[in-house]
Amino acid sequence: MKQLIKRIFNQDASDNPSSDATHQAPTPEKTPYEIIGGEAGTRALANRFYDIMESDPYAKPLYDMHPLPLDRIRQVFFEFLSGWLGGPDLFAEQYGHPRLRMRHMPFTINKDLRDQWMYCMDKALDQEVDNPLLREGLRKSLAQLATHMINHD
Repeated sequence: MKQLIKRIFNQDASDNPSSDATHQAPTPEKTPYEIIGGEAGTRALANRFYDIMESDPYAKPLYDMHPLPLDRIRQVFFEFLSGWLGGPDLFAEQYGHPRLRMRHMPFTINKDLRDQWMYCMDKALDQEVDNPLLREGLRKSLAQLATHMINHD
């Protein structure tokens, strides 16, 4: 967990002396999951992401590749985010190791879909994560993850 936090934020939490919760850096004792608001904040982020995907015409190709209704995929994404953010590892408990790239191989994922995914995630982060340090750290880390999913030119 400590390495994930350092990688996401590219700094030691001790470099940021602010104790204000909206500027607090994650630490092994205070994970991104806790800073975002635990289960409620994580679920809000997952749901906002899919709300944006479902309603924004720019993300229509991304939306079209998802099974409907979105209820199940919203829950699975919440479970993944929970563990990824340092909370309960709900996804791994139910499905095993995420192996995201392998799980996404059956789908053609190109740069356009990656950009649509990040567009939705960027908007969701802007709306759901008040802490600017956390928001930007998550944005960078999720962008790397989304780029890693590209499997087609």
